[in-house]
Amino acid sequence: MSIQAPSAVVLVRPRHFTPNPATATDNTFQTSASGDRESIARAAWQEVTDAAAVLERHGVTVHLFDDERDDRADAVFPNNWFSTHSGGHIAVYPMQSPSRRGERREDIIELLKREYRVQDVIDYSGLEYDDVFLEGTGAMVLDHLSRIAYTVRSARADPIALERFCTNFGYEPMVFDAIDESGRPIYHSNVLMCLATDFALIGLDFIADDRRREQILERLSSHDREVIALSREQIREFAGNAIELQGTYGRILALSVRALESLTTEQRDVIEKSCTIVPVSVPTVELAGGSVRCMLAGIHLDRRSR
Repeated sequence: MSIQAPSAVVLVRPRHFTPNPATATDNTFQTSASGDRESIARAAWQEVTDAAAVLERHGVTVHLFDDERDDRADAVFPNNWFSTHSGGHIAVYPMQSPSRRGERREDIIELLKREYRVQDVIDYSGLEYDDVFLEGTGAMVLDHLSRIAYTVRSARADPIALERFCTNFGYEPMVFDAIDESGRPIYHSNVLMCLATDFALIGLDFIADDRRREQILERLSSHDREVIALSREQIREFAGNAIELQGTYGRILALSVRALESLTTEQRDVIEKSCTIVPVSVPTVELAGGSVRCMLAGIHLDRRSR
């Protein structure tokens, strides 16, 4: 078992999925959908259904919630509005786009309280009134081994909220600039990097400052992690948007089929030293600018005894 790899996740199956025009201004991974809204929504519903089944076959506990509302285009990405932490802690986050704030759901928090040992819920969502945002484990990539919160500087990761989170939860903030080919900031850290127990996937070419890049490499390499550098093209294929989970027979790396196809044989070999690669097909969901990591909110809480 590794504290980096949760054995349970929350997954939200949307009934009215569509790429959200309100978030397209700074999410350059988002693309326009072709086809009618109903067929797009049906395809996304099926992709989430299939992803849940794949994870369960590998022994991951999946808490699958349905979303019936038609005003939550990005409900499929719950990792942005809450995270869970060892010791029984839950964080609830302030979201930049008003269109996404309704994704916060009390029924999900209540299930976590029923099924797991929860000491407290720290709610940062009130910071939205001051235009201060921190979009969960999209904005931060958390190293649970070294207690570092890797965070790309963006409008979705305010330093005030980040400092509060790190103080409350015992992480060191590691903030850096990551710029795409057109000079625009990467919108979320978790499309740029993935931290597993024994390896890290990261798009080093996006990190603007040479000195900061070296510092990040040094920190990522602690605990004998092997760093896998991803190209700009691989990042665009969502190869950095993966998550390590604990399955029945060991750790797995969940990522999309598209992401897996972009990896080289050598990169796959490094991953497979410690993880079974588990691809899921989510091409419709990826139209919204996020992939498998964005879809999964990991549960780092202890189960209640029955």
